[in-house]
Amino acid sequence: MKVKDNLAVIHEKIEKACLKAGRKTDEVNIVAVTKYVSIDRAKEALQAGLVHLGENRDDGLLRKYEALGEEPIWHFIGSLQTRKVKQIIHKAAYIHSLDRISLAKEINKRANKPVKCFVQVNVSGEASKHGLVPEEVEDFIQQLQAYPNIVVVGLMTMAPHIHDQDALRTYFRKLKELQLDIQQLGLDNAPCRELSMGMSNDYEIAVEEGATFVRLGTSLVGEG
Repeated sequence: MKVKDNLAVIHEKIEKACLKAGRKTDEVNIVAVTKYVSIDRAKEALQAGLVHLGENRDDGLLRKYEALGEEPIWHFIGSLQTRKVKQIIHKAAYIHSLDRISLAKEINKRANKPVKCFVQVNVSGEASKHGLVPEEVEDFIQQLQAYPNIVVVGLMTMAPHIHDQDALRTYFRKLKELQLDIQQLGLDNAPCRELSMGMSNDYEIAVEEGATFVRLGTSLVGEG
């Protein structure tokens, strides 16, 4: 299917989720995850009206950035190796995977202006997933005050790939509660207004629970 047709379906589902949760649809940003698709397909996403593109590897982001330039708002959504920071730091507007001080130090050193970062939280506790456990998040964000080029715009999580909607809702709700706790700290470096959560299989639940960025690949641009 064409991206614009997939997008129409997704917009309808997001609208229903927002209505159910008493939210406004303009609170939800769609990040088109283009890691498995061609440059032409990524262009099609832009032509459909999407502005946010997400890549999870440095080489993928660099290749598409070279082809598409600064028109999209680029999101780095994968685990970021410290040694790769210098390659993507001036291209990615958002980094969704800040989860350790060594990475914060490198971002701070390489950036020439504050970088919008999401702190990655492993809400489900799965060993296969990156991120801080919820109990570590507040202390970690307090430590980030030492790095002026880091701005914690929000929190990010990846829920398990399961069909249990109640369990998914619990994970997303936990991240929302944690976000509100961080906001209460009133830290200048961590406004923490955003929640990056929800992918193709669970974004409707994520929106109901407060997601402001959903990361959609398969359901939006396909798998290549």
